[in-house]
Amino acid sequence: MTASEYPSTPHRIARILLLLCCAATLGACSSLRPDSAKPPAFYSLDVPPVATLGALTAAPLQARPTLVVTPTRAASGFDSQRIIFIRTDHQLEYFAHSEWVDTPARMLRPLLASALERTEAFSAIVLTPASATGDVRLDTEIIRLQHSFRTSPSRVQFVLRAYLVDDKTRKVLAWREFQSDVQAPAETPQGGVAAANAAVQEVLAQLAGFLVQHKAVTP
Repeated sequence: MTASEYPSTPHRIARILLLLCCAATLGACSSLRPDSAKPPAFYSLDVPPVATLGALTAAPLQARPTLVVTPTRAASGFDSQRIIFIRTDHQLEYFAHSEWVDTPARMLRPLLASALERTEAFSAIVLTPASATGDVRLDTEIIRLQHSFRTSPSRVQFVLRAYLVDDKTRKVLAWREFQSDVQAPAETPQGGVAAANAAVQEVLAQLAGFLVQHKAVTP
């Protein structure tokens, strides 16, 4: 190559700068792409079964009412698969790459049924929608399930409202709000999920005791 075939010094500098800019741009894009395309991690509510209370095992099976458990509802903002956290009052935020496998309301109902079966207070637990009817009905609503970073260490707060209803007259026999506040073992979504499962377990135990206590007022 002759001297005339070499790019002039200013041209070579311009080409080098252009190549460096392209490399930097590609590097930035490659560093962002894995984060933006990162698949979400999915978590479930899956607590150990509540121990059998055994307080009503002496009652004949036919004397125990049938309990209908309706689908659990959730307050506005808590009815999606997104895992909620808060840092300031009244502002709900969501983890970008962590979700529930289903809505907490749908995950909770089979856990409710399992816990209530172990009270031995009812002749049968029926999950609706179904053609069967019962003597009493349990309506539940998730009021709050959130990972709060307003304190350190962070905590998970779970509030559940429950109504025990006469399934024939629709009269409310008893109702209560149950709540649990559990410290998260780590300041991460995984830590919050672990605390959420512990909080749900506490509330299910409270609810089971409540229904056993109020069986005396059921038809």
